[in-house]
Amino acid sequence: MEKRKRTALFKISILFLLFAVLVGLITAVSYRSMLKAFYPLRQTELVERYAAENGLEEALVYAVIKTESGFEAGAVSAANAKGLMQLTLPTFQWLQTKTGEQLSGDALFDEETNVRYGTLFLRLLQEEFGSTQEVLAAYHAGRGQVNRWLEDPSVSSDGRTLDHIPIPETAHYVKKVTKAIHRYHNLYHI
Repeated sequence: MEKRKRTALFKISILFLLFAVLVGLITAVSYRSMLKAFYPLRQTELVERYAAENGLEEALVYAVIKTESGFEAGAVSAANAKGLMQLTLPTFQWLQTKTGEQLSGDALFDEETNVRYGTLFLRLLQEEFGSTQEVLAAYHAGRGQVNRWLEDPSVSSDGRTLDHIPIPETAHYVKKVTKAIHRYHNLYHI
């Protein structure tokens, strides 16, 4: 009788363990699916093409688009930034001096134009500043602002990297995009 109880208990323990593993797998898959829904891959052809063309990580481009517009091509911010990557008209006009094009501000609502110019802007910022933190800070607060911060010893001890970002909204933006970059890396291995 004692042997039967032990065998039954052993079988119940195995079943419980298998059930726990199954629940864990279902939970992990569901959590991953939920994260993928929150951090989607959209406009993949455009992101892949223009990230490659500009020597950028796809995860960076996806993270900027997700944070800036939530993948809404018609998005307009309070600062009147437009499109997927939320470019302002002055930035767009400055970028066009680099490409030789003369497009209207409405072109920012065209997904391809917006991603092409947004990734060009990221590339130019990367060439100017180097590290992701400074690139993202400049994308949000402007190149001039970041250059002023880099000249300020209370903000940058080496003149190349920001020890801290003095504008809370920009600091929050940099953290948010950086988190999204990590999510895209982890979820999609890009």
